[in-house]
This record gives sequence, structure tokens and C-alpha cells, in this order.
Amino acid sequence: MKCKINAFYFKYRVFSVLLCGDYTGNMKFTKMHGAGNDYVYVDGFQENVKNPEALAIQISDRHKGIGSDGLVLILPSDTCDFRMRMFNADGSEAQMCGNASRCVGKYVYDAGYTDKKTISLETKAGVKILELFPVNGKVEKVKVDMGEPILITKDIPVIWKDEKLINQTIDFEPEKLAITAVSMGNPHAVIFTDNVKNLKLEEIGQKIENHPMFPERTNVEFVEILTPQKANMRVWERGSGETQACGTGACAAFVAGVLNNKLERKAIISLLGGDLELEWDEKTNHILMIGDAVKVFEGEIEL
Repeated sequence: MKCKINAFYFKYRVFSVLLCGDYTGNMKFTKMHGAGNDYVYVDGFQENVKNPEALAIQISDRHKGIGSDGLVLILPSDTCDFRMRMFNADGSEAQMCGNASRCVGKYVYDAGYTDKKTISLETKAGVKILELFPVNGKVEKVKVDMGEPILITKDIPVIWKDEKLINQTIDFEPEKLAITAVSMGNPHAVIFTDNVKNLKLEEIGQKIENHPMFPERTNVEFVEILTPQKANMRVWERGSGETQACGTGACAAFVAGVLNNKLERKAIISLLGGDLELEWDEKTNHILMIGDAVKVFEGEIEL
């Protein structure tokens, strides 16, 4: 694989059949991030990726690939303005990514695919509405209507004796941790802690992600409450490990904070890669998220 980024070249050898079936040739991509949660974006209006699962694994490698938390395909939709498919660094497909959805909004507007300031985005977690905030013709921030949080255990899904799992202590041997389970289109286990900096996140994150009580695995958020309007968070993403940020994870942490009387219905979640503004709308019961969307660079891969 030869990766061209402006005047720079990175050369790797991979099998084109492994990456994209029988596809060969050059594939253009854009590297973008939202609050440091970085993905490689491929324009599905122009490119045809036949095996995105394998491609996600290859390009996400930070030593032998482009380096990212995963792959995002921007596609046409029969029901919405646009459609998004998102793949984790291990090749597994995720239902939704809040940070990625903001970057999709930026991409389609900046590329001239739409001039609308409000667009609908089809995801595996349903339709998301994006409000775009352009400055001098380029989108800098996006508000995403993330929909209603899901708290019913069978719908998250999480195997638990009660209808909801809020602040219940679970034995993850050798540690016992109080969990609040929330889905924002994908499953999350939220844990409150006094200090997020001192966590051995890789060790405990993997253990919780793959615990049998989460039949589809889970994302894991550790949250440190600073004030009723602000919290710090670190995240272990299902299929990707620790990332700089997770939009659905920030929403889940925020919801858990409100449910446990630790956060107000408007708050800022600070992640390693930046801040996200959250609001739980009382009229619609929807979670609204505002954050940045940044293009890092464009490139071209020879397959």
C-alpha cells in the first residue's frame, strides 16, 4: 500500500484482495477528527470499498498504516441526506459514532455535496439530525441530535435481573465497580471515579468490554465529576481500545451523571482530545451534543 499525503509517501505492501476484494487502483481518503477521535473517511460517492472490515484493520494501524481509531464510509442514502458506516480499528462495524457523525457533516458541506445547514444522517443506530456551523464557508462545529438514551437493559443490551442497571456494583475480579448501563445506539458501561488520570484503563477496560453480561461487548467510560456542570472522562472503546474521545460515550456518561444526581441537564464533558457540550432536552428527551470537526489531511492510497 502506497499512501500519498501531500508531498509525503509511506509505502506498505498488502494484498488488494484482503483490503477491497477485487478492487485495485488509487483510493482517496480524508483524515479527520472530532475532539481527537480520529478516523479515516472515504467518500463513497467516488470510491467503492468492497471489504471495509479488512481495510479498517490495515489503515488504522498507527505504525504500519495511516493511523486512526477506525474507518468511516460516507455514502448516499435512500431515506436521508447522507448515510454513514463506521468500522472500529479491529474491523468490527459499530452502530454509531457521535464524533464521526460531526466530521461527516463537515465533509459533505465543505465538499459541496450540500448547502443545507441542517441535514439528516442515516446510521445503524437510526437517523441523526446534524446542525452545521460554518465559518467562511467551512464547518467548524456541529450539533448532533443523538436521540433518546436507552436505559432498558434488554435493549442496551446487558444481561441483568432488573429493567435498568443504574449504580449497581458488579464484581469484575479482583475489583468491584458500580456500573450504570446506557445505550446511545451502542452499549456503554459508565463508572464514576475520583481520579481518571491514575486508571489502568487497558487492563480494566478490556475486562469490562468483554464481560459476559454484555453480549455485544461494551464501551467503557470512567468519569470524574468536577462540578455539576463539568466532568472529566476517559474512554475504552469497544473494538478500538482507549481513544482520545467518544461522542456516544460522552453522551452516555452525561446521562449517567444526571441519573445519579451528579450532573445537571447541561454540562461539559472534557476528554483527552477536547470538550463536548451536552444537553438533555426535557421536551424531547433527546441528548444534544456540540463539538468540533477538524480535517487533518487528505491523501491517496494505492491498492
